[in-house]
Amino acid sequence: MHNAAFAALGLNWRYLALEVRPDDLPAALAGARVMGFAGLNLTVPHKLLALELVDALDVSAKVWGAVNTILFEGRHTRGGWRPLREFKQDSPVEIRTRGFNTDADAIVVAVREDLKIELRGRKVLLLGAGGAGRTAALRFATEGISELFLVNRTFGKAQKIQREITKQFPSVYVGLGYPKTEVDLVVNATSLGLQPGDPIPLDGKQFPLKQAGAVYDLIYRPAETPLLKAARKAGCQTGNGLGMLLHQGAKAFEIWTGKPAPLGVMRRALEAEVYRSSVHRPPSSPH
Repeated sequence: MHNAAFAALGLNWRYLALEVRPDDLPAALAGARVMGFAGLNLTVPHKLLALELVDALDVSAKVWGAVNTILFEGRHTRGGWRPLREFKQDSPVEIRTRGFNTDADAIVVAVREDLKIELRGRKVLLLGAGGAGRTAALRFATEGISELFLVNRTFGKAQKIQREITKQFPSVYVGLGYPKTEVDLVVNATSLGLQPGDPIPLDGKQFPLKQAGAVYDLIYRPAETPLLKAARKAGCQTGNGLGMLLHQGAKAFEIWTGKPAPLGVMRRALEAEVYRSSVHRPPSSPH
């Protein structure tokens, strides 16, 4: 999607996918700095590691506790930090990394667009309490959900998020485990569904999917995970993580380039890549 966007705006830029082991992340950031990269995206497990590795944190990374986007900034001879894209003739005195989080807002926009759900006053069941789960939980709380139920293999992680939200958002009820009643939205923030043969990340005996109004899976490939397939059969409204991927990417694009992201171009590029080999295609999007 980024390369399609660069081409659409006539930018002589290139987005590359690079596999980096967690232990090598400090060296990778140093290498990108030396090579003059404009910025980076980070995926799991680097989002939490980068919190301690970047030179400066944007407020978004501080609030949501994870870094998925990095901007390289240079210090001008006259002082002040600027994105490296602004250095045309002269060279920066110093280069630093600034970390951002574009995931949190993206999931709210995606749920609103794909499922037509406004989160205020809603009941949400969240599967997973890792980095993505924590970000989603806190962001949902800021939207004013009424109840949040957390399910995670490690009870302590879910309990930590419960305490965090209860302290910051006392009006939000946070329960640990499956709810006994219906919920408006189930969100999968685990990695179950990425690999063929993965089990559904939900215990159907404790919570039948027919008790959910809608199900959103942060996974976007495969386009329909086992969870979404089961939810569709149960009559739930469903959505996958492509919308979240699009909007977090669009925000990162704007941070790097300083230009509005061509959303239509980026969405079409994503859909062509993700859905070209998919049996179940979602309804066409107006975007």
